[in-house]
Amino acid sequence: MVKILRYIIILNHMDLQIIAGPSRVVREHLRDAFDLLKEDLKKMENNVRGFEEWRSVIVRVLVNGSSDPRMKLDTDEYYRLSLRPKGITGSLYVDIAAHSFCGARHAFETLLQLVWLDPYAGSLLMLEAASINDSPRFHYRGLLVDTARNFLPIDELMQTIDAMAMSKLNTFHWHVSDAQSFSLQLNSLPQLSEYGSYSADEVYVTDEVRALVRRARLRGIRVLIEIDLPAHIGRAWVWGQNAGVGNLSICEDEIPWSAYCGEPPCGQLNPRNKHIFEQIPRIYEEIIHLTGVEDVFHVGGSDIFEPCWEKHFGDIDAMDLWIEYMKTTLQHLTMAAGNLPNLTILWSSHLNERIKTDLKEYAAGLCLQVRNTAWAQKYVAGVRTVISHEDAWNINTGMGAWYEETGGAQHNSWQRMYEHRPWIKSGSSIVIGAEATVWSHNLGEGCLNSHTWPRAAAFAERLWTDRAEGATRPVYARLDYHRARILSRGIPAAPLWSMWCTQNTYTC
Repeated sequence: MVKILRYIIILNHMDLQIIAGPSRVVREHLRDAFDLLKEDLKKMENNVRGFEEWRSVIVRVLVNGSSDPRMKLDTDEYYRLSLRPKGITGSLYVDIAAHSFCGARHAFETLLQLVWLDPYAGSLLMLEAASINDSPRFHYRGLLVDTARNFLPIDELMQTIDAMAMSKLNTFHWHVSDAQSFSLQLNSLPQLSEYGSYSADEVYVTDEVRALVRRARLRGIRVLIEIDLPAHIGRAWVWGQNAGVGNLSICEDEIPWSAYCGEPPCGQLNPRNKHIFEQIPRIYEEIIHLTGVEDVFHVGGSDIFEPCWEKHFGDIDAMDLWIEYMKTTLQHLTMAAGNLPNLTILWSSHLNERIKTDLKEYAAGLCLQVRNTAWAQKYVAGVRTVISHEDAWNINTGMGAWYEETGGAQHNSWQRMYEHRPWIKSGSSIVIGAEATVWSHNLGEGCLNSHTWPRAAAFAERLWTDRAEGATRPVYARLDYHRARILSRGIPAAPLWSMWCTQNTYTC
């Protein structure tokens, strides 16, 4: 039986000792991540009273694997954590062993879960002894946040990163461009945000992106920036004529929009303009440089509307045109990255059916992100898959279709998100992970995190442990307590049930 000590943890007496780290950069990341741990602990204190009876906590970390602190496809996220008192002083020793910085960082998060505030005693309590061996079920555990439909402040994205880390998600998929806006400032192609943003103030500048990437890396998370091409480009590319390079886009602002695109406003790249492929490599190089993510890349490819291309290019089948576009795009991505990224992701559609034949030289590096459950039995044989079923894992559903008077998908409750396990039927050999989505059609400033959490945490638990159980009472209690942890760090999170149920957990 685990004994609980009623001793306060004094922040100044939680110390880090790095027993071994495979590189200087890993040791530096461990120290910086530990500083974040202490910041998180301080948020939990909530005006804690001081006592003479306290125990110092010494955290000793051994990393004996990767010398690269980044979250990569081959990162081993396993960790071992043990906690015990030692010596006549009664100090608590936390020993952490991991094969990577990211594994050790996950252990820091678990350590914080062994600490809680007793509001009656006014002290932080901690388990006296514990032993944990832990590793994830899936390597890719993502959350997509769309900042194109509505601009979301960088501070809210930072909070999202922190909440993701608490739930051990490892990929922040930043959908930063779409038909409605292009909100990322690129030094290599500033015209995109100049023409495509909502305003000069609603743009993510380079320093903000770097700060977000740094925060994410210390939290064991990769930032995957997606520039969605060749469709969903809106007016971001209409500057071609003024720049003397011809029409870079076609079908922009077509009326009626439903004849030329999936949602307004219309606009797709002109794949027959060679100048398009002079710009794309510059975009890719800058994104890789900004994020430091070299082995995973998202090329977009969602909702290509064939009638648009057919109107302008009647001499070629739309699928043949897509194959031409993809071949050229992948060639330029290979040049920009040095090699084709190990996991090159694109949104799934019927156009993917010829990947194994017409794109066979790239197929080994490609990965389809599958949004539609109806595609569950239509995965391309042998092509890796990230499942992103929106009828279960789209967090922003249930408020109607934004561009129609009626319709829209049902609300995805946390129970529905938790109980969805599509890899059981689809065959886990090609499924490398999954991703929940937060499309911002109906979200604005101040809404992102209260809307996302704790539902995304239920999804995250499924990807980490994949227990066979459904939404049972223990899951309710576990998720409710996790929500309390999220709130303790100053991150908004919606309640699962009434406060009475929180205070009387197993009676609801």
